[in-house]
Amino acid sequence: MQAATELQEKVKPKLRGWIHEGAFPVSILAGAVLVALASGGRERIALIIYAISLSALLGTSALYHRVNWQRPSTRRWMRRLDHSMIFLLIAGTLTPFAVLVLNGSLATTVLVAVWVGAAAGILVELLWTDSPKWVSVGVYLAVGWIGAIAFPAIVAEAGIGAGALIAAGAVMYTVGAVIYALQRPDPKPAVFGYHEVFHVLVVAAATAHFTAIAIYAS
Repeated sequence: MQAATELQEKVKPKLRGWIHEGAFPVSILAGAVLVALASGGRERIALIIYAISLSALLGTSALYHRVNWQRPSTRRWMRRLDHSMIFLLIAGTLTPFAVLVLNGSLATTVLVAVWVGAAAGILVELLWTDSPKWVSVGVYLAVGWIGAIAFPAIVAEAGIGAGALIAAGAVMYTVGAVIYALQRPDPKPAVFGYHEVFHVLVVAAATAHFTAIAIYAS
């Protein structure tokens, strides 16, 4: 499995990594604006965590996919780091919703559950280096959908518009994860393959969630 993955990475589509490379500087600027909207200390910390997690995922992904890493060991570690950032973004995205929107035990439950889940996912990526894709995707989805337990409360507080954006983002992330696992559709393998479709959906989903957070934070 690991050998097959490395072979695929050596023959990269021409657009591999460009989508996240383009989104990375935008995320830094947008994150700075979002943090500037914060009205208090707790809110600012939550938004900083989110902004860092988003830029970390996009920057790490761009670095991993745009550079032709020659040493197999370096390439493997970069892949592990790239996959680990997915868990960081999942937890980072739920953090402002838990801190700004939710209250009491529900907020605490969501925060603890998603960060513990993200930490477990990162450990899986770092320690089980040749895990099948379905394992990684399954853990991504399990941790990502922790937020579903708080979705009704978030909609009640943040409104239908924010709820629709959150739901749309969750669906796009889920579809992207499935496409990544199945490696289909694969439109133009030499230029724009299944991984690029996945990256487009990641950026679209992140944009939806960013917009929902910005609407509530402002």
